[in-house]
Amino acid sequence: MFFHYHPFKPFLHEDTKAIIVGTLPPPRFCTKDYKKEDVLFCYGSKDNLLWKAFEEIFEENFLYDNSDNAVQMRKDFLLKKRIGICDIVESCKREKIDASDLGMQNINLRDILGFIKKYKNINTIIFTGSLSKNSPEYFFRKVLKEKNILLKQIDEQTPKKHQFIYDNRIFQTFSLTSPSNAANRYIGSTKIFKEKKKINPNYTTFDFRLEQYKKVFKSI
Repeated sequence: MFFHYHPFKPFLHEDTKAIIVGTLPPPRFCTKDYKKEDVLFCYGSKDNLLWKAFEEIFEENFLYDNSDNAVQMRKDFLLKKRIGICDIVESCKREKIDASDLGMQNINLRDILGFIKKYKNINTIIFTGSLSKNSPEYFFRKVLKEKNILLKQIDEQTPKKHQFIYDNRIFQTFSLTSPSNAANRYIGSTKIFKEKKKINPNYTTFDFRLEQYKKVFKSI
């Protein structure tokens, strides 16, 4: 069994208002078998589209390499926008060495509720993936259920919005389509994507994500 652990600590600070919650980076970030354009930070895989989306939404221009400078640019951006990153999985084991959420076994979760209790300005949680087995939202819902915390749906339209109360504070959650290229097949099968593609043949799976991400990240 391959031991897959999260190589990056949560990136949180006192001014953090919103946290991005995923699962784990690809296994090569544990084995340090990096690709040339990988960034050694959260969502740093060359194939992940989160930072590309931020470039479009906020007119940024990030480096894509293994340098410390590439990491610092992302940290500076997050600090400026009061965004944190706290993926929910600390470690797991895998029979097959890949990045699929479904392949995770013996899963050890991070204490997300502990983090949001500590950082009092957090009021928004953004899941990088829709609700499915072993997705970040799946695990988070499991934690809330164990604590008897009600998650109330506010908006059923994509990106779905929910609300819950914890630590005498009101939190909102958003469920985004995953920035991983693995989600492209799912996007292509959706009715809304097919309709928009029919109207505009140049419409892409990245455009589909960008519409969601812009709506959420511009609102926090």
